[in-house]
Amino acid sequence: MFCQDQEPLITKVCQLYDQISRLDSLKPSKDVDTLFTELVLTCIPPSPIDVTKLCSRLQRIRSNLIRLCGRAEGHLETHFATLLASFQNPLHHLHIFPYYDNYLKLSQLEYDILIQHFPHETPPRKIAFVGSGPLPLTSIVLASNHLKMTSFHNYDIDPLANSMALALVSSDPDLSKRMFFHTTDIMDVAEGLEDYDVVFLAALVGMDVDEKARVIDHVAEHMSPGALLMLRSAHGARAFLYPVVDPCDLRGRFDVLTVYHPSDEVINSVVLARKLYNVYDPVMAVKSAAAEKQGNVGVGTGPIVLPSKCFHEIEAFNPLNIHGKYMVEELSFEEKLA
Repeated sequence: MFCQDQEPLITKVCQLYDQISRLDSLKPSKDVDTLFTELVLTCIPPSPIDVTKLCSRLQRIRSNLIRLCGRAEGHLETHFATLLASFQNPLHHLHIFPYYDNYLKLSQLEYDILIQHFPHETPPRKIAFVGSGPLPLTSIVLASNHLKMTSFHNYDIDPLANSMALALVSSDPDLSKRMFFHTTDIMDVAEGLEDYDVVFLAALVGMDVDEKARVIDHVAEHMSPGALLMLRSAHGARAFLYPVVDPCDLRGRFDVLTVYHPSDEVINSVVLARKLYNVYDPVMAVKSAAAEKQGNVGVGTGPIVLPSKCFHEIEAFNPLNIHGKYMVEELSFEEKLA
């Protein structure tokens, strides 16, 4: 286990954690903005750090820091959702949100990945987004720019968040008819999940490994075979900001199609998986069972090979054709029977 505070990045993250944890409030303010901006800038550069190998003390700090980031992000979205609601046409002013450009880039990436692997010629008919929050920018951007015939069902446990989100789209003649908001814990939702072609899981749904696994297990139980699950994860030092989804944890229920690790200002990695049709099918069993193997990761057009427990290597590619911007990990389960 790695527990050396002499590591400059670890030292910096721990210092920022100490300062953030002593803040009186995580609502937007000069101090909050400064500290979280510094934290993000510290964690964004590509790093070989593997957070699973941190010692228990650093694991506790990381877990607490992710929760602090989640609370601060919630306050930030609430603040700007309130501000946007003051406009006659809120969707015309989304650019005032400081990370709007990041959402545009992330949504473009997710759309390109989704369409590449969607099994039908027509776009998804119905999408669920779990953990949409008061400012559901992913749903809004996808519905406005990419999936213009798709209905989006947004799930959030907070009634106030859903009320604020609804206020943003209610004045839009198109999105008001295609965006729906459900106030419920996704763990209480069984009926209806089988109707979605795609289920998006927000990065902060499930703050730790166990919570995330329970949500994924529940969703997997009720999704239709062949439906797609889009998850957000984190890679390297960015895992101090968001929980990590290990693709190995999806095997047996999903066929993991792709993992993308952005290396620019877009923080979240993207994991796309397909619900297995029959976990007892021998071909699927071979594809989903992965022993100690090595995966392939590419940055732009230049491959970088990193260790992976689950997957064979396959040639990496870049869906956006932007060289050097995305670390791409294509996961292939194909293997020959011994």
